[in-house]
Amino acid sequence: MKALRFSRKEGRYAAAMVASRFRPGAGASVGPLDLVDDDPPDLPDEGWHRVWPRLTGICGSDLSTIDGHASRYFEDFVSFPFVPGHEIVGDMAGGRRVVIEPVLGHAARGFPLPFEGAAPADGNDYRHLTCGHLEPGIQTGFCESTGGGWSTEFVAHGSQLHDVPEWMSDELAVTLEPVAGGIHAALRASVSDGDTVAVIGAGPMGLVTVAALRHFTDPGSIMIGAKYPVQRSLAEEFGADVVTAPGELDRAVRRATNSFMIGTRLSGGADVVIDAVGSEESIAQAIGLCRPRGRVVMLGMPGVVGVDLTALWHRETELVGTYTYGTETTKDGRTATSFELAFELAGKVPFDKMLSATYPLDRYREALEHAASAGPRGGVKIAFDLRDEKRRGLPEE
Repeated sequence: MKALRFSRKEGRYAAAMVASRFRPGAGASVGPLDLVDDDPPDLPDEGWHRVWPRLTGICGSDLSTIDGHASRYFEDFVSFPFVPGHEIVGDMAGGRRVVIEPVLGHAARGFPLPFEGAAPADGNDYRHLTCGHLEPGIQTGFCESTGGGWSTEFVAHGSQLHDVPEWMSDELAVTLEPVAGGIHAALRASVSDGDTVAVIGAGPMGLVTVAALRHFTDPGSIMIGAKYPVQRSLAEEFGADVVTAPGELDRAVRRATNSFMIGTRLSGGADVVIDAVGSEESIAQAIGLCRPRGRVVMLGMPGVVGVDLTALWHRETELVGTYTYGTETTKDGRTATSFELAFELAGKVPFDKMLSATYPLDRYREALEHAASAGPRGGVKIAFDLRDEKRRGLPEE
């Protein structure tokens, strides 16, 4: 099989960290990522299946890893070398087309489910992520045993597989993983009817969260700061009430909530703020935009940051983390997984409009540099297209 393999090579990882400061995505050229021709991973156990990717997205967490900015927190939760890629639509034997739910949950690792019908990411103890018959790995794309979507073949457990309906294009299906994450964030935010909600960041995760807020909650207003024309257009189409430049979001929240300015800070603010960036600056902005006793939801992966938390303490702000997906309860009392709701929402919102360009694997350096600068180049989401690759062993339908 052909695959992009990320190895534990500290010198090249450090080089990626330095180079990416000058040119985002440069880690693809100097870091420990290599295009290789290798044997596909073995099937770990019963219940596992081979998958041949069609399209695989490039996520912000992937870029953070390739450019050397990922937190070392995850070192015990991954195994090297691994093949990245977790936003996947692919083929299986028998003509099945599937989307992958990438978390390697209890079922995939041979442990009892935390409760009946649990989704892979459910549970309140993460010991299984490093145990069982697999090498450590939080999800497909970060585990040596399974491979990942930046390849022509990998393996997945039955608990991770979702059949794609005939009406759904590959371009729409490849967005379902981030859509599920946006739904999880929107529902973790516990938005009350009539709340003012502000979203920081209009990349893929910010945009899908806007759509999830619009369809699965009843806010009074959804506001988002969007820097580039394509982001502004999609934010409006996906359901934002107010779309403003990122630097004007504070002023928009101030007007909407009739807040005063106390020095450089708002006296009040939005009821809920969702940070879909995860930078030092965005976290500080999120806390500042949130009213006293409001809620800040961390959707973007922050890594190691330095933030003055005095306002969090003084304003008694609730800080909520949101990672991947799970079992949700909707406003009408339904219980469903994030992925089930993602399929439902994809029938109403044209998420495929986020897919701006695709590349073959052998042009991975161009692809990753494009993904790292998608906004300035008029794009949102970049993916690898493996539909024309020679996929050895793909059964005939």
